[in-house]
Amino acid sequence: MGFEEEYQAFLNAHLQARSGERFRRLQEGHNQAELLFLKQVWWPLFYHFKYLHPEYEVDDFKDGKRYLDFAYIRPSMRICFEIDGGMALT
Repeated sequence: MGFEEEYQAFLNAHLQARSGERFRRLQEGHNQAELLFLKQVWWPLFYHFKYLHPEYEVDDFKDGKRYLDFAYIRPSMRICFEIDGGMALT
């Protein structure tokens, strides 16, 4: 499958597994900048979205919740990716 099909499957799988605020954040918080990151950076490097979690919920230091744009989680590592949506890519 190509990027579009894999991306839709990736997003749908995460939407189906979520509810409440986690669902809303993924639906509303996953925007053009995140899509461009996946399409122009992630996909050309890996050709899959395995182990990647969009709008990943973590506890912050004040007992609140934060949402990372992406978390890459493997047994031996956890990497956070934050995407700045303030710039337009051409």
